[in-house]
Parts: sequence; structure tokens; C-alpha cells
Amino acid sequence: MSEKYTIVIFGASGDLTRRKLAPSLYDLFRKGRMPEKWRIVGLARSEFSDDAFREHIEEGVKEFAKAKYDGKKWREFASNITYLKGDINNLEQLTALDKSLAEWEGDDTANRIYYLSIAPSLYENTIANLGKAGMVHEGNGWRRVVIEKPFGHDLVSARQLNAAAHQVLAESQIYRIDHYLGKETVQNLLVFRFANSLYEPVWNRNYIDHVQITAAETVDVGHRASFYDGVGVMRDMIQNHVMQLLSLVAAEPPASFHAEAIRNEKAKVFSAIRPIRPEDVAKCTVRGQYRKYRDTEGVAPGSNTPTYAALRFFIDNWRWQGVPFYMRSGKALAAKVTEITIFFKRPPHVMFPMPEGTEPAPNRLSICIQPDEGISFSFQAKVPDTAAEMRDVEMSFNYEESFGALSIPEAYERLLLDVIKGDASLFTRSDAIELSWELIDPILTGWDSKYAPPLNFYESGSWGPPEADQLIAHNGYKWSHCCGHEPGGD
Repeated sequence: MSEKYTIVIFGASGDLTRRKLAPSLYDLFRKGRMPEKWRIVGLARSEFSDDAFREHIEEGVKEFAKAKYDGKKWREFASNITYLKGDINNLEQLTALDKSLAEWEGDDTANRIYYLSIAPSLYENTIANLGKAGMVHEGNGWRRVVIEKPFGHDLVSARQLNAAAHQVLAESQIYRIDHYLGKETVQNLLVFRFANSLYEPVWNRNYIDHVQITAAETVDVGHRASFYDGVGVMRDMIQNHVMQLLSLVAAEPPASFHAEAIRNEKAKVFSAIRPIRPEDVAKCTVRGQYRKYRDTEGVAPGSNTPTYAALRFFIDNWRWQGVPFYMRSGKALAAKVTEITIFFKRPPHVMFPMPEGTEPAPNRLSICIQPDEGISFSFQAKVPDTAAEMRDVEMSFNYEESFGALSIPEAYERLLLDVIKGDASLFTRSDAIELSWELIDPILTGWDSKYAPPLNFYESGSWGPPEADQLIAHNGYKWSHCCGHEPGGD
């Protein structure tokens, strides 16, 4: 008996399908990584025929797919795509969809992916309706449900969403997707740390002074203003993307490369992070807003929604005790860049003659997630024709230079393939979602209280409010900009 695979995209007429999902699935098809028997079924309330829907996403494939567009290959790919007009809130229409899927599947083993490319407010009802329609029972093949972030807007709503999902689905059926985890350089963190013997022995409090994580965007809130004004940078970026990066940097070595082993270690990191109490937010956090934010259509008058945040966390375990982790993210900043920088401790004693009051720059390991994907390591070297003058120099690895310009796939391509294969390593588990919110909620509570730090304004195109520099200023350190910038900070 053969296997058939169906990918059902709810909300298929939206931008995510056209820009990300369809191009990524097309790339997988071009690489020969799709199953032998498969099809894509789009469902939404928009009026499309099969051909009109194919034409709609064909434009997205032409513009956004990594693989070069080929008319013959596209027609072969598109022959597996169908569209149904339907409402996910209508149980009868879902039952009709299930019947249609079953007719194609026949007596073969029938595997299905339900991708929820819909508003987060519809998640709970959609999952419940899938259960009522009998569409998630795994009697003849597996059923997997993919959920886009955000996974709740606070701890209470995250727990509510998890509880609602678990009433219908086993945790093994739920794939909470965060596209940051699909980026090659994020995946390479585990390989870099645990497949190379050089760094792991010094990856601890004895040798590392502090860690910086930056996720900066040049764009402002734009057309997302009305949505963003109720969310802010903490919910939009810190709680998910940035916290996931922190967990990969700080995790203990997993016992194996299996999904549960990796996710167990990430959850342990979150459980070991020292919560920032509401009364301490002014000491451990900075919040900011770019100056023109309140002029944007859709933003409430006098809005205090932060578009920038900087935090300092500590991890209370044997490996990381006393090492500060600095995190920042914001809109309308000087560069679009995501990077992790590990600052090692300076030598305890310098025997070389140096000007009074100076000391060697610390060794620095920079992991560039985007846009210049790669890794660089800085160290001290003697300047030629001097007695002992030193200069900071770098060794670097760049993905494009080493593997070619087309070597890095779209994050969704890797993640969709993992859903098909059943590998949940790069997807977030329910306990990690809740543990992360347990750390973010007290900060948000503090920001709404008498303990809140001032809302600092900054100019668009800058690196954020100056107060963020004071948060990290210890022993002469400052924020590092190594990816696509001259090393050394602001």
C-alpha cells in the first residue's frame, strides 16, 4: 500500500501562501524532496477557481522562489494544486473537505498537514472544528497541524491555546512554527557548538564575559500599525525569535539529535533564567519608541507601545551563573541585522607594554544570522614593525563564499520539509512557550506599573535610545555591530 500526502492550507488566499509557502514547496519539488504522491489544497473564503488560484501563487513563485522559474516544471508542480472556497468556522464545509480529501486518498495510507495560515484569534475554533469533523484522527496515516506565531499574547492566553489544542491533538501532532528557527545560521548553532571540540570547553562562565543578541529591523510598523500597537516589540520579537536564539546559545549538549532531546535542553534554559521582577524592570530593561511612531495611521493617540526593547537576563545554572545575556530588538533602526556575539573575558594579566589605562580588546565570536550569514572570530595580533603594538583582527566564514549564492534555502522550505518528515526539532513545544511567557509577562506588567522605566524616544535610522547603551556599559563594553558593519560597536 502506498502513501499519499496532502497539505491543506487554511487561509490560502493570503500573503503568506503567495510569498512563503508556495515558493518553498516549489523549491522542495525542484530539489526532488516532495513525496511521490502529494497535493496541495488551498481553502479560503475568497472566490478562486483552481486555475485562478494557481495563477495567483505562480506570481509568488516567480518572485520569491529560490529555484529558477521553469514553465514546464511549474505546470508539473501546479497540477497537484487545487482550491476550495470554504469557511473554517463552518463545520459542514470542513466535513465536505474531509470527504473530498478521502476520495483522492482512497485506500492508501493518507498523511495530512493542516497549515493554519489564518488570524491567531481563529486558532482555537479551527482546531476544535477539525476535531469535530474527525479530521485529526490518525487511524490511517498521520495528521499534523502547523500553527504560526504568535502563540498567545500573554501567559494566560498561551496556556488557554495549549489547553484547547491538547483537547483535540496530541503534542506530537502540533508544529508551532517560528521561521527564525528555519534559518541555516540558527540551525548551524548546534553544529558549531557540538560538532567542533574547540569552543565547547570555553562555552561557560569561566571564559565568557557576556552575550549579546540583536534582532534589528530598518522598517517601521507601516501598514501593520493597528496590529502592532496592541502588540509591541516584546510580543512581536523578543518573546519568540530572540528567546529562541538565547535558548540555542545557552543550552546544554543534547544526548542525541532527536527532537525531544533538543527541545528538553531548550526548555531547561528557560526554566533556569532568572525572572525580572516588575519592581526591577527599570534596572534590567530599556524601552523605546521611534519618534514618528505616534504619527502613523492606526496608532492610538499618545500610544506608549514600545517599538524598541533592551533586556538583561541571567541564567542561574552551573554553566552560566553570573554571565549577563543582553538582548535588543527594534523597528526603524540603522540596519536590518540579526546577530549573536559572544564576548570572552580579557586575559587576567597582560605582559606586553601598553599605554596607561588601556587593555587588549576581548576575543569576540560573532554569529551572523542575517543578512551576511556567517561566523567571525576576533583576536589580537601584533602589528608588524612595532615592539608590541596589538590590533584586533578577524578570521571569518561566510556561507555564500563557501557554499555558493543559492546555498541558503528559505527558512520555510526547511521547516515544511521537517513537518513532512515528522522532525519537530526546530518547532517550539508547549512547555517552552509557557516558560518563555513566564519570563516576559512580569516585564510587561512592570512596564504598565509605577516601576516602569521611561519610554525613551529615538530617531528613525539610529540604533535606538542612548539609554540602551547605559544598560550594557560595564568594563568599557558597548553594543556590537559586526554583521555587515565595521566591528567595534556604535
